[in-house]
Amino acid sequence: MSTRYEQHDAMIAKIEKTIGFLKEDLNTLRAGRANPAILDKVMVEYYGSPTPLKNIANISVPEPRLLLISPFDPKSIGDIEKAINVANIGINPSNDGKVVRLAIPQVTEERRKELTKSVKKIGEDAKVAIRNLRRDINDELKKMQKASEMTEDDLKAALDEAQKIVDDYIKKVEGIVADKEKEIMEV
Repeated sequence: MSTRYEQHDAMIAKIEKTIGFLKEDLNTLRAGRANPAILDKVMVEYYGSPTPLKNIANISVPEPRLLLISPFDPKSIGDIEKAINVANIGINPSNDGKVVRLAIPQVTEERRKELTKSVKKIGEDAKVAIRNLRRDINDELKKMQKASEMTEDDLKAALDEAQKIVDDYIKKVEGIVADKEKEIMEV
């Protein structure tokens, strides 16, 4: 028999994962400044198997609008360049035989507005996921009450607590989204 507190803890753990995914998704959006996170999803074909770029190269930010990728194995430089092109991050890599450089172009006002829309959509998706988790826990709590595992008063308290948790995390999502929008709109 699980308690309402275990239900709430499980919901919080799932919401935290959702927040983590939200942050990862937002980090991959290019905002005009060099951020190694835009390369997080780049997979390089390395000795026949897809490998995350960050596992086969050092990624640094020597200047505010430049990423420098130094492969651990210099022979993999062509594969890295190809993987960046395939990943379609909107930046053309250049290499000098030792390192790959990614010059981050200035983002146009139009592109900033598009990015802001993307950020809002990603944020909305996270909120929907959190609300779906609330619906799931509410269903579980109602089943517990029907099975006489909790009283009606306990059910009401548990539902109110679940709503409070969801409201707090929705505010957190809105804050994360607002911060990313602000970062994108900075010139």
